Amino acid sequence: MKLTMNILQLSTVAVHSNYFDVCSLLNIAGDTVKNKMDKRNYTAVTEFFLVGLSHYPGLQMFLYAICLVMYLVILLGNSMLIIISILDPHLHTPMYFFLGNLSFLDICYTSSSIPQMLVTVMSERKSISFIGCALQMILSLGLGCTECILLAVMAFDRYVAICNPLRYTIIMNNGLCIQMAAWTWIIGCLNTLLPSVLALIKPFCGNTIDHLTCEILALLKLICGDISINVLLLTVGSILYLLTPLLLIFFSYVFILSTILRINSSEGRKKAFSTRSAHLTVVILFYGSALFMYIKPKSKDTKIFDEIFGLSYGVITPMLNPIIYSLRNKEVKDAVEKFLLKNLYLKI
Repeated sequence: MKLTMNILQLSTVAVHSNYFDVCSLLNIAGDTVKNKMDKRNYTAVTEFFLVGLSHYPGLQMFLYAICLVMYLVILLGNSMLIIISILDPHLHTPMYFFLGNLSFLDICYTSSSIPQMLVTVMSERKSISFIGCALQMILSLGLGCTECILLAVMAFDRYVAICNPLRYTIIMNNGLCIQMAAWTWIIGCLNTLLPSVLALIKPFCGNTIDHLTCEILALLKLICGDISINVLLLTVGSILYLLTPLLLIFFSYVFILSTILRINSSEGRKKAFSTRSAHLTVVILFYGSALFMYIKPKSKDTKIFDEIFGLSYGVITPMLNPIIYSLRNKEVKDAVEKFLLKNLYLKI
């Protein structure tokens, strides 16, 4: 048993932002095997109680206000990017096609948890139905994996555009872009089915989740019985959906930077760096915050901060995506200005 736990500990270095908490996974598995709770303690769960930060009402109110404002910015900003990329013919390119997918994904991703979290924070009972909790967990896991893959697809698109500019339109044709986007959504969402089902069919010893949302790690802490299979699936998922896309992004940008540095014109190099920096900024924010939060050493005294910042990368990054792509991209800024001027002119 000790050897098995050591192997699991070494294998969980790659961690997904939503559910691959290295220390938590190992602590959950260790505590479950150690306790071996009796079947008499099993509970037929019809609802869960989300009690994260319930002992800090002032902090809950602050979190409610911040998340509400951020969620509104996410809806408005990403919706604007989607509309602009559809209406402006100059933005009918693979880059903006995938950017539109990213904006729609961020809207769905945040909508799967933030509205329910806002309701729960303001509610005295803080309950959520079993089905509602299951749907929230499945959606957040699936959409989180989809975003990991989509960022890698966007990096591949930029690699082809920079390193093979003459063949770009041939390689990144409409058919390939649609297929890549479709398989990104399909693979990302299908990944959640098996670990989610295996977690939900297990018997629970209680229904109080010490978290603000229905996260799979929080649910695993309530399971009575062996969860080694659950831990193994999450470990494999972390490698496939976090580490692998991150490595692909890294190698694509190595080739991209190498190609940019060979450009003779300083103006050309500056323009190339500017257009690529937006995507790279999103990647650093998304993966950097996840890796920082879930690979750093855990401490009992940092639980509250871990819970708050654990939500931050699921809210802040989707909020910053439209801002980054708007401010760092001249084509998007021009399209937004034309769109606003046209609509204001029609109204006047």
